[in-house]
Amino acid sequence: MTTPRKPPATAARVHLLPVQAMHQPAFLAAVRASRALHRPWTSPPAAPEQFTAYVARMQTPGNCGLLVVRQGAASLELAGVVNITNMVMGPFCSGYLGYYAFAGYERQGLMREGLTLAVRHAFRTLKLHRLEANIQPGNAASLALVQSCGFSREGYSPKYLKIGGRWRDHERWAIVSR
Repeated sequence: MTTPRKPPATAARVHLLPVQAMHQPAFLAAVRASRALHRPWTSPPAAPEQFTAYVARMQTPGNCGLLVVRQGAASLELAGVVNITNMVMGPFCSGYLGYYAFAGYERQGLMREGLTLAVRHAFRTLKLHRLEANIQPGNAASLALVQSCGFSREGYSPKYLKIGGRWRDHERWAIVSR
């Protein structure tokens, strides 16, 4: 499966861009500025070689990395990231969703707009039927975000993902196309 690279539509305050190598300086600067915000929830690429590997992975079939960019900014203002990964087509038509905001852009509704666009892109352009987001139970902001975007809680997975060197419990949230 080839992942379409056409940028999704825009929202009032943000638009999505497929992640590319040219975004490295802005991305790494945003990650550096967001260390406290991200810990212990996620470990985004923080070094040039990690970013290069991330871009390469997001450009393979079955993966789609999207940057949430603030509209109307004079320069590239990265509000966050949405990744749709491990997409499986056929009768499953499903993928996993990961996302994070960057410091200075959290709690403003920008990620809600970006995630709404990404879900629309997943269903309309990528032709997925289902998206699953796995979220640590203590991450109240992330849980509120998926709930506000129409996701439903499906269950609980003990020691589901290894983040920051530790196996962490996660809640499973999903949304299906209508």
